[in-house]
Amino acid sequence: MYNPKPTRTALHRLIAKYPEVAGCQQEIEKAIELIAQSYQQGGKLLVCGNGGSASDSEHIVGELMKGFMSRRPLSGAQREGFLTAFPNEGSYLADHLQGALPAISLVSQSAFLSAYANDVAPDMAFAQQVYGYAKPGDVLLGISTSGHSANVLRAVQVARALGVSTIGLTGQTGGKLAELSDVAICVPYHATPDIQERHLPIYHAICIALEEQFFGT
Repeated sequence: MYNPKPTRTALHRLIAKYPEVAGCQQEIEKAIELIAQSYQQGGKLLVCGNGGSASDSEHIVGELMKGFMSRRPLSGAQREGFLTAFPNEGSYLADHLQGALPAISLVSQSAFLSAYANDVAPDMAFAQQVYGYAKPGDVLLGISTSGHSANVLRAVQVARALGVSTIGLTGQTGGKLAELSDVAICVPYHATPDIQERHLPIYHAICIALEEQFFGT
């Protein structure tokens, strides 16, 4: 059952282990609230980034679409639906499904990305997916250590035009991404490896907090 009160446990653990990101706590909390509100209203999260941030995008989706720190079993009503539809195999289906928080990684569509980059414009490949997938009430999380990744910025611009909320995960200066985003999480480092090393525990904390809100612990 959804708990509308944001959990602080994950954030306390994050800051205890990485005290240098304490200055980002308010923005992290805003990001959790924004995504939770979207999920509560039937929305979804879109995620994009380049290089290591592309891997982070897929990582985030992996933590949201299945059990992360908890099992997320189906409810009795959901289970009964599978048993009714498939009396012989419904139990297997229900036992091997987990509650999901809908999320799509925009970096994972290799055929589309290569075609769009070749045929149209490389910096618009994420933006085209936002245009195709997103609806008002959804959230786009753009990851860029510099805050200047052109394809991420284009995606955020399209999201804003469509009424989609935006979160930027970036470095100390924030760049154009911080200016465009509704919520900007700017970790206090300049070097890419240092920034990425803090991005991972931050998005882990966000995923854990969301899981606790929607599925308990």
